[in-house]
Amino acid sequence: MIRQLLAFCALAFAVPAAAQGPLTLDQVLRSSAQNAPQIIEALAKQRQAEGKALSAEGAFDIVFDVDAQTRPFGYYDGSVVEAKASRALDNNGGGLYAGYRVSRGKFPVYEDKAYTNQLGEFKVGAVFSLLRDRVTDERRTKLRLADQDVDIARLEREMVAIGVQRRAMSAYQAWAVAGLRLKAYRDLLALSERRRSQLARQVQLGARPQILITENDQNLARRRSMVAQAEQKLAEASNALSFFWRDANGVPLVPVVEQLPETLPELAIAPRKAGPILRPDLKTVLVRIDQSLTRLNLAENDLKPRLDARAELGKDLGAIGPGGPSRTPAEAMVGVKFSVPLERRSAKGRIAEARAEIDGLRTRQRMLEEQIAIEVKGIAIGIEGADRVADLAAQEADLAGKMAVAEQRRFDMGASDFFLINQREESATDARLRALDARYQALVARADLAAATADRAVLGL
Repeated sequence: MIRQLLAFCALAFAVPAAAQGPLTLDQVLRSSAQNAPQIIEALAKQRQAEGKALSAEGAFDIVFDVDAQTRPFGYYDGSVVEAKASRALDNNGGGLYAGYRVSRGKFPVYEDKAYTNQLGEFKVGAVFSLLRDRVTDERRTKLRLADQDVDIARLEREMVAIGVQRRAMSAYQAWAVAGLRLKAYRDLLALSERRRSQLARQVQLGARPQILITENDQNLARRRSMVAQAEQKLAEASNALSFFWRDANGVPLVPVVEQLPETLPELAIAPRKAGPILRPDLKTVLVRIDQSLTRLNLAENDLKPRLDARAELGKDLGAIGPGGPSRTPAEAMVGVKFSVPLERRSAKGRIAEARAEIDGLRTRQRMLEEQIAIEVKGIAIGIEGADRVADLAAQEADLAGKMAVAEQRRFDMGASDFFLINQREESATDARLRALDARYQALVARADLAAATADRAVLGL
């Protein structure tokens, strides 16, 4: 009941397609790659990761600060305004800064550094990390991890797309097979309908007994039942295909009978090069290993002592201010800052965690490489066997068809009976369907190989 309800809902929202020639597999794959909901959702996740990466780049944005203060009451009336622009370095843990400061009025002796000349003071400076944070730091690590998250989101989108395209191929192949099976049953039914007209004339002339018409009508009813069942299977396959074949607005389209292909589509699989198959899921594991190495580098960085060098250059301009002439000459200042963590348990714990994660991911990498190799080899073996079975089934179908044609001639000349001609026709149809199914299985195996090897050309990506 639930399955029937879901099918009804799908048909209610799907739109019958206008017949414009046979529907090809390439058309379905292009439509699916552009409009399949799973692929669109995966693209949204990739854009989300790109947004996070852009946010991480904000750690290296130029920051502009303005600080102003004045004394409206009290003995001192000094006022000062300071503007400063700073930016963190993306290749060192330090940063650059430049500023301007101007003051008016008098300041207490303990705020003597607030004085400037009349046109203010310009200042530039830089801080460089010499040990800790020199090669990497938290800002650069977050940015690198965010970029790698974008790569993971892109690879996951590719895996989703491969899965969607594989199901789209399966839906199209099932629809095409259902249409060809229906055609075979309709051809079988047409033989019985033509024979009934022939038998009616022969019975009227007294050349055949009346019972043959009754027996032929029995075959007609059975073959009409076969056609009705095949029509139902085709309708189900058409409905399933509409999930992947959509219009430009993403609305599902239900293919009509007139769009059925004459034959099953061919899948040309290019010869595979030697070496491991870098499928998106395997690449994802490699990126996650790189992320763990990035976190390991940050933890090892936190074990180092901090040694920062600082240099600053300042110059006051204009007439001498209340602070006196000592501010007029240019000033230069250099310095260093040293600190060292003593216990460092936090960094040591994160190092152990990262190394364990790397070991686990490398084990998963080897397992996945072996799994992909075995899977691809198994599919290749299946393709070889399916092709051989399909060739033999095609030969059988050809011979059975010739036997049915020969038996029809014998029946027309009165040298065969009704039972034998029906048996020949149904045997020929069964052989035709077996050849069709064998060819379908060979195509399914090729589609599985395209998905297992991430063959983007065959998958329409």
